[in-house]
Amino acid sequence: MIHWNYYPKIDLHGEYAVTAYTIVHNFITDQVKLKNPYIVIIHGKGSGKLKNEVHEILKNDKRVLIYHLDPENLGQTLVHIDVR
Repeated sequence: MIHWNYYPKIDLHGEYAVTAYTIVHNFITDQVKLKNPYIVIIHGKGSGKLKNEVHEILKNDKRVLIYHLDPENLGQTLVHIDVR
């Protein structure tokens, strides 16, 4: 079982969907360099626009192996990245 509380997180609260790409891309790049295979992206619940943007970014990033909403907190997405 993965304990997501112990993995690196980025909080996008207050960010615009248009800036999310750069922030998420840079965060993933840093985590690949640090060999952290699991990360958490906090986007909040709100209107869903930021969550949708984050999921679109993750869907198109070849370093992302799998991602899904946290079933215990729908305001964050759990991500498994390829750190090889």
